[in-house]
Amino acid sequence: MKFNPEKIYLLDQAESAIYELELELAEKYSTTKFEIVIGDIRSRERMRNVFKTFAPHIVYHAAAYKHVPLMEDNPSESILTNILGTKILAELAVEFGTERFVFVSTDKAVNPTNVMGASKRIAEMYTQSLNKKSKTKFITTRFGNVLGSNGSVIPRFRKQIESGGPVTITDENITRYFMTIPEACQLVLEAGAMGKGGEIFVFDMGP
Repeated sequence: MKFNPEKIYLLDQAESAIYELELELAEKYSTTKFEIVIGDIRSRERMRNVFKTFAPHIVYHAAAYKHVPLMEDNPSESILTNILGTKILAELAVEFGTERFVFVSTDKAVNPTNVMGASKRIAEMYTQSLNKKSKTKFITTRFGNVLGSNGSVIPRFRKQIESGGPVTITDENITRYFMTIPEACQLVLEAGAMGKGGEIFVFDMGP
């Protein structure tokens, strides 16, 4: 909002979260600067109507199922949202002449060892393939764990510590990389501005 865009359309299928965001933005900015849209990226008809109505210049696509254990138990949902949903959005972006499509992926897409990571890697590959044959610039960003975001492991660690432990981890040899919400937002915005199409931007989260 600080960069003074013509308008921002905020799309989500979770009404409570988007309502809270609407209230927060209304307190800080003019309500004419943004509009709330409820919809599911898995519905091609609904998304077609969104693209046809609003014709966005830039799409920031962050919708996904991201919990690894849940997606191991429900792989079809991971495929329907992370792959099919991305495919629908990407194809509509091309059809309606979107200038830039910024796809928020995950570090788990690197040599994936689980369904969630594999679903995001497939989505990466598909959007990159579209970049080669369309005017829309497809740009990918990969995140680690974002501190304090929805689904972050940190609140769970905090509860475990407050209750006297133990702090449970997936594997004692695992290395977790963290970034803050402002850092994650900055990465998305910078990647969208810098990207020439086809790149994968990874935030440097240290050794």
